[in-house]
Amino acid sequence: MRCSLLVRYSPEVLAIAWNSHQMLNRQVVKSETATIKIPQLDFEIPPESQRGSLSTVEGILVRGVDELQALQEERKKVDPQTAEAIDEFIHKLRACATGNSSFTFILDDPAGNSFIENPYAPSPDPSLTIDFYERTPEQQALLGYLVDQSQTTEHGNDASSNNQTSQPHGSVGAVAGRRAIAQGNNAEFAEALFRYTAPEEVMTFPSTCGACAVRCETRMFVTKIPYFQEVIVMASTCDACGYRNSELKAGGAIPAKGKRVTLLVKHVEDLSRDVIKSDTASVKIPEIDLELAGGTLGGLVTTVEGLITKISESLERVHGFTFGDSLDEDRRSRWLDFRARLVKLLSIEEPWTLVLDDAMANSFIAPVTDDIKDDHQLTFNEYERSWEQNEELGLNDMDTSSADAAYASTNAS
Repeated sequence: MRCSLLVRYSPEVLAIAWNSHQMLNRQVVKSETATIKIPQLDFEIPPESQRGSLSTVEGILVRGVDELQALQEERKKVDPQTAEAIDEFIHKLRACATGNSSFTFILDDPAGNSFIENPYAPSPDPSLTIDFYERTPEQQALLGYLVDQSQTTEHGNDASSNNQTSQPHGSVGAVAGRRAIAQGNNAEFAEALFRYTAPEEVMTFPSTCGACAVRCETRMFVTKIPYFQEVIVMASTCDACGYRNSELKAGGAIPAKGKRVTLLVKHVEDLSRDVIKSDTASVKIPEIDLELAGGTLGGLVTTVEGLITKISESLERVHGFTFGDSLDEDRRSRWLDFRARLVKLLSIEEPWTLVLDDAMANSFIAPVTDDIKDDHQLTFNEYERSWEQNEELGLNDMDTSSADAAYASTNAS
């Protein structure tokens, strides 16, 4: 199963900071491509050591203890010093498995097919973090995807010559700062944007499929969305594997402030409002205690109804397997009640509030009036970003002095 923050084919790293014995009972889905790490012990279980399994954190650690213990008698005869060191390590690992020692459990899966249970779902889990990263060409090849060997060579040469790590093109598995802001059907995506303005020029350039690494074409144009900002639209289709991708990137400078967009949904017509949710935006619906952190669901160009439907489908896909016979009745009823309340939002029996909180101010909900000031159900509030938000976005270390000086000298001349 995939967690709510996971896009199909996207790699993931799931980490849990343990602070109670109950966390050892969390279910863990480990695929055959996943690596398990405990940094505090310098402990790692590579994919080939343990096959795919459905277990708990305690079960995985106990299994690791048993496998290390199995050959200890033979080691003591051949290499007593190594056996003694392993005994000390087994003692530390057993302390983690019994809840007597705090540690961090990392599940790193380049295929994105692993999962750690969130017992607080659908609410956020303060102990669970999920990070996305790009697969390297070597990981692509290991997973069985077609990789152009010339690109792998070029990738290595570029990285060594520039003394930096080059990363493959494509929205699949991209890090947060360059993750695709919109993914969906290219025709529907273009139709939604063209209702505002038609592109003056569509540029085409060669690129690489983010799924299979085969060369394909990407089309790009710039358009202006009223009351929002200028955006860059990029769309590509791979004829080899059928993968389609649409990206919407904000144009212009980075906004000085974050933006919070609040919509009071009162009528059925409000469900048809266009919504642009960037990958840095969090989603909140206070009436049902729903809160999705920034990065959840990636970026979307959709409607209010489409956003609610997407949230419901994502939760169903992630947590559907937990509705088995082993789930206690209290948790089952709590999940079913929340799902019913989420679906009930679309019937508009009572007004409810949709809040998009975007530190990069790249999210938008369309007004239903010609003048946005006349839409009293929709409010936009700007706010100063905190130091922590700027740090997460990489803005604290951004130095634009050289570019500013060059721009000033160009204008002066």
